[in-house]
Amino acid sequence: MLIKLTDVLAYDNKVMQIKTPLEMASFDSKLGSFPIVNKSDVELLITHTSKKNITIEAKAYITISIPCDRCLEPVETKFDIDITKDVDLALIDEDRINELDETNYIMGYELDVDKLIYGEILLNWPMKSLCSDDCKGICNHCGKNLNQGECDCDRTVLDPRMAAIRDIFNNFKQ
Repeated sequence: MLIKLTDVLAYDNKVMQIKTPLEMASFDSKLGSFPIVNKSDVELLITHTSKKNITIEAKAYITISIPCDRCLEPVETKFDIDITKDVDLALIDEDRINELDETNYIMGYELDVDKLIYGEILLNWPMKSLCSDDCKGICNHCGKNLNQGECDCDRTVLDPRMAAIRDIFNNFKQ
């Protein structure tokens, strides 16, 4: 959702309070596409602090279904978003790039709420998502989820250095 910032910038110390719905249906990134299970409206407080400076405060929560890194079962992960950003609108795009300012959520005098929330989710994305700390994962051979029961696959781990000797014994058995 795009919010026009011209109303806030019209007067010094003007405050705009907005409650807007989040339009994202899924979180799409290079990691994949993850469905959003639950989300709240985004509560925004935008304050015109000085000539071309504004402060953006946003609060929301989002629950995203992320597959477990071991067994691939869906794990509902909640993101509590509480953002406070000071933005200098006087900077042109070249200056923002030079200062490594990552305000891609502001274009001209419009605030893209979805991009603001997207960036915050990306920063708080978990390194590893597990359904439980003792998740057993999936079998390397048949792909069965080992949390639901054992499989009949042979799991003996043999020393690869002894492979030549094992082959000799297998030839004698035949």
